[in-house]
Amino acid sequence: MAGEVVVDALPYYDQGYDETGVREAAMALVEEETRRYRPTKNYLEYLPTTNLSNFETEIMKNEFERLQSRLPMDMLSMKRYELPQPSAGKMTDVSAWTECVENSQAQLEHQSLRILNLELMAEFGSHTWKSYNNILVQMLDSAQRHLQDLRKKIQEINWQRKNEQSHAGKELKELEASWVGLVSKNYEIERACVELEKEIADMEKRNKSKKAKR
Repeated sequence: MAGEVVVDALPYYDQGYDETGVREAAMALVEEETRRYRPTKNYLEYLPTTNLSNFETEIMKNEFERLQSRLPMDMLSMKRYELPQPSAGKMTDVSAWTECVENSQAQLEHQSLRILNLELMAEFGSHTWKSYNNILVQMLDSAQRHLQDLRKKIQEINWQRKNEQSHAGKELKELEASWVGLVSKNYEIERACVELEKEIADMEKRNKSKKAKR
């Protein structure tokens, strides 16, 4: 059949791989085939085109552009945490002072939220991390069980291959011995036929000599 691969080696049964020169000869064949091999098509052509920017966010794109342009990184702005008073020209402006007070209240609320988040973390953070670690342990156990199952299946396949190859090797050895015996018998039969033909020729020759004397 077209495309069918015929395996003519039994690595679990064959002998002689450790003999001197065998490995070198095999590597020489591999190197020769590697030099002669020329790929005729892209074996990854069935895969979609790689989109390297698919997971880039707008911030990442801007940062990559900054690095490509070799521009320095912007310093951390602390302006949002400042509480400036109105400018000199607006010291008597009630709306300016109102804006400053509202900014101060927003900053105070922001700090209050930060304190609340820290308190929540102090109270529930350790429990959350413990729960997360338990999930990681369960994932690890599941992955290890899956790995053990795969190793067991691989071991079973290797044992099956070894048993099949050992059985096939013994059968081949028996067939080879039978073939050698049949060849030897054929040789002996051919040799006996040659001797008989020679004897027949000698007898015919003697008979002719006797008839000639009469």
